[in-house]
Amino acid sequence: MTDETRSAAEGEWGLDELADAYAYPKERGPAGAWLRANMVSTLDGAAQHEGRSQPISSDTDMRIFGTLRALADVVIVGAETVRLEGYRPARAREAFAERRAAAGQGPAPAIAVVSASLNLDFSLPLFTSPLVPTLVLTGATAPLDGIRAAREAGAEVLIVGDGAVVEPPRAVEALAERGLTRLLTEGGPRLLAQFIAAGVLDELCLTVSPMLTAGNAQRIADGPGVAVPERFALASVLEEAGFLFTQYRRI
Repeated sequence: MTDETRSAAEGEWGLDELADAYAYPKERGPAGAWLRANMVSTLDGAAQHEGRSQPISSDTDMRIFGTLRALADVVIVGAETVRLEGYRPARAREAFAERRAAAGQGPAPAIAVVSASLNLDFSLPLFTSPLVPTLVLTGATAPLDGIRAAREAGAEVLIVGDGAVVEPPRAVEALAERGLTRLLTEGGPRLLAQFIAAGVLDELCLTVSPMLTAGNAQRIADGPGVAVPERFALASVLEEAGFLFTQYRRI
């Protein structure tokens, strides 16, 4: 599917075809990891409607969402997105079991929650009953009672920042050191902006939704900027019912 545009008129894309199309590249960054983001945006740049991404998504978008998760070692997500989207543990999917086993992966990706304040509900299933232990990424000055609560719930806490905030390069390195090299972030917009500003994002999988919302919803990246815009190359495009499923990679 590299450097081509395909339409669903040619037939629905099977899970194996999607998995092959979105396979992680063998060439990785200095830490041996590859960080991709998966986001959806309306034509006028809204990353969500009324606080959630689901209203601007589609069935095919969700199939790609599931495929990207099934290929990842770990899904990195911001604390606010966990709260707004009602995150649950990633589940094992039989359709990808053989592929994951062949790649030396566990039954499902881990979820890694990025939080400086640790203002999270650690009684949720995401922390207490995941198939794979949930990770919490935070800074050195995080509240000690929050760290204690996370660990008591069964989460593994990684300190990846000297101050209150997580430092993206250190987060990538810490995950890679644990053998988690196929990285996927689903945002939210503030976290994605931090990854972009730090220069650690390798790939963006962006669904362009054929909708207009107006209003003042966030863009897919909403946070610190870069001095010089970084150019990414278009790797592939799929089209279905006006939705464009694009894949861009760092040049």
